[in-house]
Amino acid sequence: MNKGDVINRIAEDAGINKAEATDALNSVLDSIKSTLKDGKKVTLVGFGTFSVSHRAERQGRNPQTGAAITIKAKNLVKFKAGKELGEAVN
Repeated sequence: MNKGDVINRIAEDAGINKAEATDALNSVLDSIKSTLKDGKKVTLVGFGTFSVSHRAERQGRNPQTGAAITIKAKNLVKFKAGKELGEAVN
């Protein structure tokens, strides 16, 4: 399922047109992005929790040459499925 399929499903289930469904989905996704960018969690009860984790700078090796390289620090987005979502999949 891709974004277009999700938009079609929202439009069908909510009885709205595709433009309104697109706006609604984009609004939700933008809200999640901006909240995560601020370093906060997003919890959708029954679905799951999105959070940000920081990975520190570390040393690694180039597998081809064996030379030491520095891997930059970065923030990662994590998702933990909620109980209802986990049960629905199993």
